[in-house]
Formats: sequence, structure tokens, C-alpha cells
Amino acid sequence: MTGTPGTPRVLRAMNDRAALDLLLEHGPLSRTRIGELTGLSKPTASQLLARLEHAGLVVATGTTAGRPGPSAQLYRVNPDAGYVAALDVTPDRILAAVADISGELRGQHTITTRGRRTGGTVSLVTEAVDAAAEAAGAHRSRLNRAVIGIPGAFDPVSGKLRYAGHVPGWHSPTLLDELREALGVPLAVENDVNLAAVAEQRIGAAVGCEDFVLFWAEEGLGAAIVLGGRLHRGATGGAGEVGYMPLPGAPVLHNVRRANTGGFQELAGGEAVVKLARLSGLKARTPQEAVARAVAEATGNPDNQDALAVLDELAVRFATGLASIVAVLDPQLVVLSGGVFAAGGEELRSRIADQLHQLAIPRPRLLLSAVEGNPVLLGAVSRALSDARDELFDTTAG
Repeated sequence: MTGTPGTPRVLRAMNDRAALDLLLEHGPLSRTRIGELTGLSKPTASQLLARLEHAGLVVATGTTAGRPGPSAQLYRVNPDAGYVAALDVTPDRILAAVADISGELRGQHTITTRGRRTGGTVSLVTEAVDAAAEAAGAHRSRLNRAVIGIPGAFDPVSGKLRYAGHVPGWHSPTLLDELREALGVPLAVENDVNLAAVAEQRIGAAVGCEDFVLFWAEEGLGAAIVLGGRLHRGATGGAGEVGYMPLPGAPVLHNVRRANTGGFQELAGGEAVVKLARLSGLKARTPQEAVARAVAEATGNPDNQDALAVLDELAVRFATGLASIVAVLDPQLVVLSGGVFAAGGEELRSRIADQLHQLAIPRPRLLLSAVEGNPVLLGAVSRALSDARDELFDTTAG
């Protein structure tokens, strides 16, 4: 924000932003209600709304009804004032979504990448964004921001993607510059688990929590660390790559260049979960399926000792890794996210909590994710909207 603090222009811009944030939070509001919520007089609130309407940031939308007295004009944030793109990248596919500035998802598109021999990373990303934008009824040129979630992390010094050898096509040190040029929009690339934590903090189990860890389990293991309300990424972006963490009882690997390898990963990663289930007679192709079968067998037949043993053993393994994490960070909360924990539900969560409390002195709350939908994509949308709104809603130049 430019200008001298305390000048009329800056104060007007602060009031403008406060009103826009209230409209995003509450939905359509009348001039009188905006005045009440901001503490502004009716004439000042009227001037504010006229200014925002002229700038294309708010639009009139219906009137109040069902109340005594004359109806009042309602206003809302103009959803077409801006758009953002969000992408969730995995080794198998690129999922792109476009949202308007109000936060509504307007279009999505998925491109399968595994086994695809045509098209480089830049062309695949632009293809996915263009298709999502078309589904949203908005051309890519109308985007204000784009955020990509990906396993691993781009080193801020070298520009190379680290901890993600299993994601082909994303390791060129010039890739980010090429993507920014191709998309023609400010672009940020963030670790996928970090974005899941952003979503959890905004709309999930970690709302209002300043210090928490999000622990992610699917094929790979990962963690996001939030301290003082802010993501902690580490010097090279590798904070939270807990799959590489050596643990008692886990194989010690001297060559961890292979994807998703390391002590904790070997103990409780996707392959280990599937193997454990199969040894107990539970056939499954994925760790999510393995855990779901164990839960179904254990709840459907409490005498099924094999299924119960799978859940108990998984709880020990997950708690062993979590104990090391909470011993260092002492967080208020640990959120369990990802497909494995979604499949395990309360049956697995409660067992992990019991084991963790036996292993670690800190006893943070242990909750399942409360985000509905794809947490990585929703976190990317939230991050992109935050940046876009800071730019679009800055009216100091007006």
C-alpha cells in the first residue's frame, strides 16, 4: 500500500478493504449494515459503496425483504472483478481449478500425465489452466494469480525441485521462469502438504490455531509446520519432509535418492501399509484401501484379531514418528490428513492418540482433517485469493 499513513487516501483505502472483507465474510450487506459493522456514518458508507461500485469491486444485488420499513439495497463483492488459478500436481495427473475473487470454484480440468509421451510440463500446465478457465467462462488473460501445489519443494536458492524424484518433468532450474512466462500471471509454487495446512487453518480443524502440525499420509508421508500462524518452510523448503526421518525399528537407508524413501517412509509409508495388511490376509492395492478394509473388518467383526492387529500396529508406527515431531515442536494440535487417515477415521485416530500419549511428553490434540474436498487444491485457491485480493482491493491509487 502506497501513501503516507493517516492521510485521507490511506484511511479511505483501509475502510474500503474492511468493507470488502466484511462482504466476503457475511455475503450481501446493506449500506446501513456495513456502516454498523465498520463504525462508519451512513453518508460515509454510501460514499464508500459508490467508490467501490465505480471501481468494479462491488455490485448491487437485490434488496432486503421480510423486515419492517422500506427495503434496502444490498451489495456484494463483484465475483468477476478477478480470477485465480490453482493446481494440484501429482505423479499421475495435473488438476487445475479457476475461482472467482469471491472464492467460488467456477471451473476444473484434469490432465492425466502418467504414461503420456507428448507435451512438456509447461504445455501441460497451460493446457490444464486454459481448460479450467474455459470451464469457468473466463480466458486465462483474466487471471490475477496462480498457485501450484506439488510434492517436494523448490529450493529458493537453486530453483530446483527437491524431495520429489517421483514427479517427472519438474526438475529444470528454469522451469518456474518458463511457467511464469507461459501463463503470463504472477505464480507461486508451494509444497502440497503445506497447502493442505493452509486449507485446514482457513476452513478445517485448525481454524484459530497458531501452532499446529498437519501430518499427511497417502503413498508418501509428509508434514506441514505452522508456527505463530505462519508456515515454516525451512532454509531449502524441506521442513516437514518427515518421510526421510530415521526412526527406531525402521530400515536405515544409505541411499535416499529414490522417491519416498527413508526411515519413517519405510516404516509407515504406502508400501509398508499395504504389506502389513496383506500379511494379515487383507488384500489391497493401495494404502487407503488397506486401511479401509482393516476398519471395515474390525468394526464389522470385533473378534477379527487380524484386522485389529493391523490397526494397532499402524497406530504404533504412526505414533512413533509423530512422537519425534511433537517432542521438538510441542504443537497445540496435530491434524491427520490424507487418504490413509480419511480411510482410518476415528478407529485409527483414537489408537494413534493413545500410542502417542504413551510415547511423548507433549500431548497435543489429535484431530482428523475437517476439510471437505481436495485440501491441496483448496489450499492453493486460498493462497492465490489472498494474494490477488491484496492487489485488487488496494484502492490507494484510486
